[in-house]
Amino acid sequence: MRKLTRWTLIGLCGLLVIYAGYVAYAEARLGYLQPQGGSTIVIATFDDGERHERVVRLTKIDGENYIAAQHWPRAWYRQALATPEIEVKMDNLFEPYVAVVPMGSELAMVKENYQMPLGFRFRTGFPPRRFLRLDAVE
Repeated sequence: MRKLTRWTLIGLCGLLVIYAGYVAYAEARLGYLQPQGGSTIVIATFDDGERHERVVRLTKIDGENYIAAQHWPRAWYRQALATPEIEVKMDNLFEPYVAVVPMGSELAMVKENYQMPLGFRFRTGFPPRRFLRLDAVE
């Protein structure tokens, strides 16, 4: 019985390591390729004056623009929190926006409307999701 338990634990640990490697590979590949099209946009965040561009998915809910950090690599999200004045490329032109963290009932509504399929969440290792509303600067 002890051998069976030991080999079961070794097998489970091996599966966990393989899964973690798969998630790391998938996330790195996605970050490198930065696929565009459909509902994706390019945002520019700033860190100590240095500009960083990233492709993210745009979702419109009740006339508002939302983006989500739903992968483990999320430096752009932390940069947008630190410096909320960002630029968003829509219609092939970067324009100024302010990134705002939704709270309370707005956050609950966004979470409800911003569903991701289980297969996608599995491939990305079930990262916690964080949301931003994009407000145009007038």
